[in-house]
Amino acid sequence: MADAKRAIARIGVAPAGRGVRVGDARIEFTPAGHLLGAMSVSVCANGRTLVFSGDLGRGDDLLMPAPGRVAQADVLLIESTYGNRCHPRDNVQAHLGEIVRATVRRGGSVLLPSFAVGRAQALLLVLQRLKAAGEIPADLPLFLDSPMASTATALYQRHRKLLRITPREAATLTDDVTLVAGPEASERLTRQRWPKVIISASGMATGGRVLHHLKALAPNPRNHIVFPGFQVGGTRGAALVGGAREVKIHGEYVAVKATVSHLEGFSGHADADG
Repeated sequence: MADAKRAIARIGVAPAGRGVRVGDARIEFTPAGHLLGAMSVSVCANGRTLVFSGDLGRGDDLLMPAPGRVAQADVLLIESTYGNRCHPRDNVQAHLGEIVRATVRRGGSVLLPSFAVGRAQALLLVLQRLKAAGEIPADLPLFLDSPMASTATALYQRHRKLLRITPREAATLTDDVTLVAGPEASERLTRQRWPKVIISASGMATGGRVLHHLKALAPNPRNHIVFPGFQVGGTRGAALVGGAREVKIHGEYVAVKATVSHLEGFSGHADADG
């Protein structure tokens, strides 16, 4: 803890686009367009420039403006999560709307295992847009069951000027959304059987509150589990997306009779086309 406090005390703020000198090097930050505050880093020293991209956002991201342009680089270290392929060009909002409508009609619930930062806020935005357009029921209960996602959402709302969405859309991300507080409230939510949409972490179902929701909802064919993010091999999420009919949760095997979908179009990474 002492080491962490000493490290935090050394953190400073550097505006994007303005160079900072560290010894003989000049360092400049460029918005990466991936998550709120994400930056690419240019290090200029000895007449050469090294650029480290960090995670790069996509040009048509739901929340963030497109990545800024770096003037030049002698050495470029760049992420390439989707460097060899392009994102599906389907309309993720329309697709999610279809899933929610069909699930609610049959009396089921939709579970969205989500990354807490970036993805959860994009899902809230899409669900609010679907409600506003009358494409899903206006009174459909929405729950955000992740303390980290709730905190991150408040940060996105506080820094709404950095987003590509309107200030009003940012301010209303959590309108009529229940932010689930403690674990007891989360467990009570699990026991409720009426139709609803739950966003919960972790995004690959490797841990977190999403596990007890998954345990409760997966055995019921009325429900729909939607993974809106990349699933690493060996995770529960990857197994479910791959068609597993049972998964081990909290030491016991749980039958999977709910429908499982993977919406890759929600990815926040740049692809081969940018």
